[in-house]
Amino acid sequence: MTLSHWLYVLGVLVVVLTMIMRRNVVIPCILFTFLIGWAYKGSLVKAVQVLFNANLVAAKELFGIFLIISLMVAMLKSLSETGGDELLVKPLNNLMVSPLISYLVVCAATLVISLFFWPTPAVPLVGALLIPAAIRAGLPPMLAAMALALAGQGMALAGDVVIQGAPGLTAKSAGIATELVTWRGGLLTLITGTVAIALGYFLNRKEIKDFQQKKSEVASTADVSVAAREATAKQADLGKGKFLAGILVLAMTGAIISMFALNIKGGDASALIGGAAIMVMAIATIVTHGVNSLDKIADHIADGLVFAFKVMGPIIPIAGFFFLGNPELVADILGKGAPGFLFDVGKMIADVIPPTGFVAAFGLLIVGAITGLDGSGFSGLPLVGTLSGAMAAGNPDVAAVLGAIGQMGAIWSGGGTLVAWSSLVAVAGIVGVPVMDLVRKNAIPVIAGLIASTVFAVLFLM
Repeated sequence: MTLSHWLYVLGVLVVVLTMIMRRNVVIPCILFTFLIGWAYKGSLVKAVQVLFNANLVAAKELFGIFLIISLMVAMLKSLSETGGDELLVKPLNNLMVSPLISYLVVCAATLVISLFFWPTPAVPLVGALLIPAAIRAGLPPMLAAMALALAGQGMALAGDVVIQGAPGLTAKSAGIATELVTWRGGLLTLITGTVAIALGYFLNRKEIKDFQQKKSEVASTADVSVAAREATAKQADLGKGKFLAGILVLAMTGAIISMFALNIKGGDASALIGGAAIMVMAIATIVTHGVNSLDKIADHIADGLVFAFKVMGPIIPIAGFFFLGNPELVADILGKGAPGFLFDVGKMIADVIPPTGFVAAFGLLIVGAITGLDGSGFSGLPLVGTLSGAMAAGNPDVAAVLGAIGQMGAIWSGGGTLVAWSSLVAVAGIVGVPVMDLVRKNAIPVIAGLIASTVFAVLFLM
């Protein structure tokens, strides 16, 4: 452990404490990024360069999320000029009869889509089609964002029982069969998700009542955030609106069918959704503005990008600090040969964990959660898998349980529901809520769910 390692540990503790105090963590992240760069490079000038490089790497890694948010917002803005967005969600009003039903519908839709296509493309799809109707039914925007995050970034991604990328990586690192981790991970994430989703709603009942009391005012504001529509009143063209709403439904349905038929997943699925959004936006702008669309479409794109960067821009320096803990990304910041500080700390903690029982289970859960702090839940899976295999002393069932527990910690944390610089920024951006507030709202339900599933694993699976 070097001085840089200890500065990183101190930085993480300061960031966590700052979050607990409900303050923004941008300044602590900038400060400790600079200090780590100074300690590692031994030069004040190079430390300043490290500070810039960390932000540059973070911007590159997060830009895909920023772009798809901006494109969905731009598309919805182009539809809103004819009232097409309102027509789109009108059929869902009969389904969204109450805040509870709306919450469950959003959770179920997000879970199903995320299981097959991963959460990244699921968020803009559900955000565009369901969230406005849910808000109109009395579901607060923050709770809608929680439903997206808990069901998608948490429950679906942590189990990953369809695509099996997560259990495959964990199992390979542990030296066991993938199916041993898959069903255990699926069971544990089901328990975690059920507890988290139930608590998420139960703990926010007061907010739901308050939201319903001032529904007309707040729901209007929320719709502006979700669709990024202009605050000025508009005269809807129902004929064009119906046509454009139909175009959007056809485009998104076609994208989903293509994902199934052509086995398109992950980043490729996100690209398909983003490309479809561009096409719909272009068609909507041409239909609405005719010749003037040549100029108007640029305004839509600019408005979308401004919205995305306004909501998520502060995440860049935060991600820059935590990317120092990722062994793959730290080389682009500090240079070749730089250690992944977060992984080194995780290994040190694992060295003092006994092999079985509650200490081992919660130890793997904590190590997994620590690796998830870099904002990539999957980057920690090789570590928790390797540790699980080593601690199990040749018992594949024990290795599978420990690996599944570590997988829960890594992905529920960094996949993510508890890390603001993860793909959680996409959820916050689509719904239009502060990402740090979303993290705080998720904390108690997710932690309770992880504890419940870990206790279950120790009592019934080991």
